[in-house]
Amino acid sequence: MSIESDLRKDGITVVGTLDTLSINTIARDVAEKLCKAFPNQNFIFQNLFIALSRIPMYIADIPDGFAEATYFYKNSSMYFKQGLKLDELEKFAVHEFIHYLQEIKDKKGHLLRLGLCDFGDFKVCGMGLNEGAVQLMASKANQTDEEIVKYYGISLPTTSPSYYPILCNLVRQMAYVAGEETLYDSTFYGSDSFKERFSNLCGMDSFFKIQANLDKIMESEEKAIELNNKLMSDSCEGMKAQKVAKKIENYKEKIKKLFFETQNLIYSSYFNTQFSKIATTADIDEYRLKLYNYKNYIGISDSYSDFNEFYINKMMDLDNKYESIMNNTDLAVVNNSGISRFFRKIRAILSATVELKK
Repeated sequence: MSIESDLRKDGITVVGTLDTLSINTIARDVAEKLCKAFPNQNFIFQNLFIALSRIPMYIADIPDGFAEATYFYKNSSMYFKQGLKLDELEKFAVHEFIHYLQEIKDKKGHLLRLGLCDFGDFKVCGMGLNEGAVQLMASKANQTDEEIVKYYGISLPTTSPSYYPILCNLVRQMAYVAGEETLYDSTFYGSDSFKERFSNLCGMDSFFKIQANLDKIMESEEKAIELNNKLMSDSCEGMKAQKVAKKIENYKEKIKKLFFETQNLIYSSYFNTQFSKIATTADIDEYRLKLYNYKNYIGISDSYSDFNEFYINKMMDLDNKYESIMNNTDLAVVNNSGISRFFRKIRAILSATVELKK
C-alpha cells in the first residue's frame, strides 16, 4: 500500500510542500524550546536543529477534530493542516517533533516503540500514556499556562486545554507520583524506567490497568470525534442523526467513567502502598503533605466525592499511626513538636470538607 493510501485512511490529503525557509524557522524554534524546557536531556541545539530541519514537511487537508500536525513514521514526514500561520505551525510542531525523536525502528523501518508505547506483533500498548506524556512535554516546551477546563462533566486542571486534556491530566497525576524527570526520560528514549518506578510505588497490576484505561480513553475520544464529524455532515439527518448523537453521548459517559476509575486507582494505589512504609513522624509529615497537595491535580464533578472521602479516611489512619509511633520508643521520632501540634487539631480537620481546587 502506498504512503498516499495510508494517509487517506487517516483522512489526510497532501496539498503541497512546506517551503525551506519555513521548515528551518520551525526547526530552529522547536530546537530552542526543547533545549530550554528539558536541560537534563543534554540536547545539543545545533545537532537538534539539523535533525529537525531535515524532516520533510507538507501542508495537508486534515479533518476537523484531529491534530493540526501529524508525524507519519512510515515515511518520517510531517504534515500540517492547511491555513495555519507560521507561529501556529511552530506550536503544533513541538508535539510531533517529540514523536520523531522518540521513535525506535528495526532495520526494515518497522516501528518497534514510540516512547512509552510498545508496537507488539499482535497489540499496541501504551498509546494513550505516550500521547498524554508527549503533550504534557509539548505544553511545557510551549510554556502553556495551567487552566481549569470542563470536558464530559469533569472539571480539571491542565496545561493542554484543547489537546488531550483528559489524558494529560491523568498522566500528570502519574508524574506527580513517580516523578516528572523519570517520565521525560522514558518518553524521549523509550526506556522502562517510568513504568518500573511507577510499578514499584503503586504495584505492577495498577500500572497495567491504568495504561489500559488510558488507551480506552484515547480510543473513545477518537471515535467520538469521528462520529461528531459524521453528525455535522449534510448526509446525517433525522433518525440517523439521533442515533449518531446517542453514540456520541455513550462515548462521553464511558470517558467520564474511565477517568474517575483511573484517577481513583492512581492515588489509592500509591497512597495505600506508601502508607505501609511509614515508620517515623517525619514519614507522616511527608506523606500528609503529598496527599494534601494531590488535590491540586485531580478532576472533579458535581457528584464526585471519592478523593474527599479517601483523604479524610487516610488522615484518620495517620492519626492512629502517629499514636502507634509515639508509643513505640524503638521507632525514630523526628520533628515531634510540629507533628504533635498537627494531630492535636486532627479531629477538627477531619470534620471539615477538603477544599478542592476549582
